[in-house]
Amino acid sequence: EVQLVESGGGLVQPGGSLRLSCAASGFTFGSYDMNWVRQAPGKGPEWVSGINSGGGSIYYADSVKGRFTISRDNAKNTVYLQMNDLKPEDTAVYYCNAHQAGGTWSPPSDYWGQGTQVTVSS
Repeated sequence: EVQLVESGGGLVQPGGSLRLSCAASGFTFGSYDMNWVRQAPGKGPEWVSGINSGGGSIYYADSVKGRFTISRDNAKNTVYLQMNDLKPEDTAVYYCNAHQAGGTWSPPSDYWGQGTQVTVSS
C-alpha cells in the first residue's frame, strides 16, 4: 500500500520556523520527484517546492524562495521542508506529492499525502 505521511505542522508565530517531514512507503521512493504543495483556506492549491529523484535539482516558488529549504533522504524514504521566517500568508495545509513522469509505455504516476496544517499567527 502506497503511503505518504506528512508531519511537523502546527501553530507558530510570525518569524518562526517549522520543519515538515513526509515519510513514504509502498513505492520506489528514489525513483520519484517530490513536491510540496499547499492550499490556504478558500484558495486553490499552490506549488511550493520540488526536488528531483536524486536530489540534484531543486525548485522553489517565488513566494518562499530564500525562506524554505527542501531536502530528501532516499535512505529514509523521506522528504523535508524546512520553513523559516514564516509569515501569516504561509498558513495552509501542506501536502507532499510524489511524481514520476510517464514513459513511452507507461502513464505518469502521482501519489499524495493527507496533508499537515501550518498556521502562522500571533
